[in-house]
Amino acid sequence: MSTILPGTPSDQIPAVLATGTTDVRMIFVSMSAREPRGHDAAYLEWHSLDHRPEQYRLAGIRHSIRVVSTPACRAARAFSTARYDAVDHVMTYFFTANAAFDQFSALSTALGGDRRQFALPSVDAGYFRLAGKVAAARAIAGADVIPWRPARGLYLIVEQGATSPAALAHVAGVAGIWWHAGGTPPDPAIRANAGLQVTYCYLDDDPVTVAGLLRRPLEQRWAAGQVTPLFAAPFHTLVPFEWERHLP
Repeated sequence: MSTILPGTPSDQIPAVLATGTTDVRMIFVSMSAREPRGHDAAYLEWHSLDHRPEQYRLAGIRHSIRVVSTPACRAARAFSTARYDAVDHVMTYFFTANAAFDQFSALSTALGGDRRQFALPSVDAGYFRLAGKVAAARAIAGADVIPWRPARGLYLIVEQGATSPAALAHVAGVAGIWWHAGGTPPDPAIRANAGLQVTYCYLDDDPVTVAGLLRRPLEQRWAAGQVTPLFAAPFHTLVPFEWERHLP
């Protein structure tokens, strides 16, 4: 059940807004299928305790979040295309504008060898620039800090085209939303994705429950014809040291 806190939302307090705003300008999204041998929990343990924390040695990394799709999450998907059907794991890194993008892939390579015992089949990966952000008033925390507010999960939307999804923040269980636009990546090894929009709805209620509440607003959004859905699905946030808690 969503938490309702007392007080004035920080986005309505000029003195709070005057102290600063997020310097995140880009995200890297990695979508993967489940581990072929069923070793998802072992992969999540390795990635969470070794690979993921090492990324914070890079200049310009501000945040990261990993989410997992369960069978119930899969059943609650509002839309999917063949391109994204296999997605069960999503890893996201948040970068500043002047981040060390050239070192991001170099570090991944350097961490290989006997340290890297597992790999997930990649479905898609790409860079997206931050296009907009909004917080639900009941969240109290402002739009600039929503990704750092504890979340039970994400509702991830991939669309062709671009239009604000801010109205979805009125749906119960959605604490806030960041949306991101594709384009030319800072790493030439990653394909361009101009025309795509990726939306992260940060959830403070059960992802499957919120997925049910989002279905009708999403159908209305797509019926308007400004964007074409490619993928729309709920995910659970990974719980540290409970690697088997949410598995595909």
